[in-house]
Amino acid sequence: MMAYSARTTISKLFNRRRFSLTPRPGSPHFSTSAAVASEPPPPPAAEVLNGPRILGMVKEYEDYRRNLYGGLTHKALLVDAVGTLVVPSQPMAQIYRQIGEKYGVEYSEGEILNRYRWAYGQPWGRSRLRYVDDGRPFWQFIVSSSTGCSDSQYFEELYNYYTTEKAWHLCDPDAEKVFKALRKAGVKVAVVSNFDTRLRPLLRALKCDHWFDAVAVSAEVEAEKPNPMIFLKACEFLGVEPEDVVHVGDDRRNDVWGARDAGCDAWLWGSDVKSFKEVAQRIGVQV
Repeated sequence: MMAYSARTTISKLFNRRRFSLTPRPGSPHFSTSAAVASEPPPPPAAEVLNGPRILGMVKEYEDYRRNLYGGLTHKALLVDAVGTLVVPSQPMAQIYRQIGEKYGVEYSEGEILNRYRWAYGQPWGRSRLRYVDDGRPFWQFIVSSSTGCSDSQYFEELYNYYTTEKAWHLCDPDAEKVFKALRKAGVKVAVVSNFDTRLRPLLRALKCDHWFDAVAVSAEVEAEKPNPMIFLKACEFLGVEPEDVVHVGDDRRNDVWGARDAGCDAWLWGSDVKSFKEVAQRIGVQV
């Protein structure tokens, strides 16, 4: 009964969230009926819980799941790519300017960054998805808007650079060890990312593609986070039910809210969990 109470209360807490119609800079925009829903009223005074009480209920809920699944809280782990699994090795504006100098790009890094943010925030009218197939039309718009340069050779050099291991590095140096331990323990692992078709070659370049049982790329499944469909597709690829899955990502709207709308559990990278070792420990796997 206590575990059920904890599970019910935590579920209610998780579902009290705010939606914004304006995406944060760098985040794709996806409209859902939930996004236009009015904000729920504040909880009654009796339901207001302090931090220690919430943490205690979370632990109680995780203990309940471990008892349910033979020592594990979840049967599968979904991982966001950019910002969680990998990060750019150099600031975007720096690379745009460095490569662009020989093509006549004169904007400063600050100007490029501001123009990039403006361009990324514009409605992408050609498709409901930004990343379709290789994403070239979208990225051509972003690059030319950010730098004022429409040279096709410049675009191709910049576009191809972001498929190489020079452009990215792993967030967590212990990632390989952790994912191997998770899979050995029977936990299935997949990447879920708003990305174009360069993601698979990138994972191969970083020599981490074999760490995962599946990869759900928005350009391939035709759904971008926070659309629940991309999470449901990942669950389908792994052969698991959403309620048996936890997703980890660095974007509260795209990763946490999106995953929970799909029926998955979700932990915010950098807040709920700060390393993949911590992720594994919370699932119940020692590394």
